[in-house]
Amino acid sequence: MRISAFIALALVTAAALAPRPAAAAYYYPWCAFYYDRSGVFSCSFASREQCMATISGIGGNCIQNMVQPPPAYGAYYEPRRTKRHHSDRRY
Repeated sequence: MRISAFIALALVTAAALAPRPAAAAYYYPWCAFYYDRSGVFSCSFASREQCMATISGIGGNCIQNMVQPPPAYGAYYEPRRTKRHHSDRRY
């Protein structure tokens, strides 16, 4: 009984500590700037209507998020194109 409990605990621990792929960050295209003097803003709105509904009654302004989303995973790993054979070069 003790051995099976130890094995179960070891499996649960191994599963909890197993490496996982990183989660992609969400990109929200709309930001709300609130009219108080603290300079608080929130870029967590999927649509302009959602942003406008949030600031109604509070006061603020909705603008488009100027930060572009990160490129897809493959964009960083494009093969480099080099010219390996220089047959037209004369010495």
